[in-house]
Amino acid sequence: MPGDLGTRLAELEERVGRLEQRQQRAQPPESGRAQFDAQFDEDGVAGSVLFAGTATTPGTAATPGTATTVDWQEEHPLPALLAGSWAEAAGALAALGHPVRLELIRRLLAGAHTTHELAEIPDLGTSGQLYHHLRELQAAGLVIQRRRNDYAVPADRVIPCLVLVAAAQSCAHVGEIAS
Repeated sequence: MPGDLGTRLAELEERVGRLEQRQQRAQPPESGRAQFDAQFDEDGVAGSVLFAGTATTPGTAATPGTATTVDWQEEHPLPALLAGSWAEAAGALAALGHPVRLELIRRLLAGAHTTHELAEIPDLGTSGQLYHHLRELQAAGLVIQRRRNDYAVPADRVIPCLVLVAAAQSCAHVGEIAS
């Protein structure tokens, strides 16, 4: 059991570290926009990527059956975004890259919470496949298990998940227009 406790503690420390990094990224720079402009000019790359949103869904609440409003905004300066590693994004993109997992996220945000409710997805397959998909989403940090057979999208992942889906839909539409 001590090894198990050590593993759990290490996982918790890693999760807290990731949350602290996200919080720092979400904070505006102390010196304001001028810092970004100077950086852009020096690097020869200009711009930033901003995503924001407000969502009130039953799938974001800590307590099933209630709705929580989530407000979120992040800005990523383009030079830092292009210079940084994109490997950390692979887990979330891979997790969302499966139609069943996308449907699980959609249903969780719409208010489904229990494995019984989620098992109603057409073409899902076995309950083992449901748990496999939920584990993939949990490993990517996109879904949490609140208690046995009860799942939710963490509040700080709602807008980023919706932005990823909206961006992917935009990319799909661009391909249709070019054809």
